Amino acid sequence: MHGYCMRCRKKVDIQHAKAIVMKNNKPATMGTCPSCGCKVCRIGKG
Repeated sequence: MHGYCMRCRKKVDIQHAKAIVMKNNKPATMGTCPSCGCKVCRIGKG
């Protein structure tokens, strides 16, 4: 699954992706960027 890394400013493959539910009860996928290691989040069911 792809997400946008704010630090690298490009689309990357999400590593260690896991499904989460945000505070407003919307689904999202959260993981880490393979190049810089920061958090990457993609909103929506995945």
